[in-house]
Amino acid sequence: MTAYNVVRFRTKPGKEKAFIEAHEKTALNAAGFRKGALIKTGEGTFCFVGEWDDMDSLAAARSSMIGLLDTFRDTLEDLGGNLGVTDPVSGTVVAEVH
Repeated sequence: MTAYNVVRFRTKPGKEKAFIEAHEKTALNAAGFRKGALIKTGEGTFCFVGEWDDMDSLAAARSSMIGLLDTFRDTLEDLGGNLGVTDPVSGTVVAEVH
């Protein structure tokens, strides 16, 4: 069953361009990863949305995703509320909208 992960980020002042460039230069070569998109949601705020074959594929790729995060972690600001620099969620599709 198709799964998605969504991660919310906020960049440090002056680091937005470096954050975007890091995503443009990267590739997630993980089994079951279909595609992803980085979305600008406001000034210095972003969400990444990834589409996966299933939750097992997503779960198996977590260490790879953390490895990618580590390459641009220095561009991110703490989100507060004990979240750290990311606010991730994931789950399976329960309804599709066309």
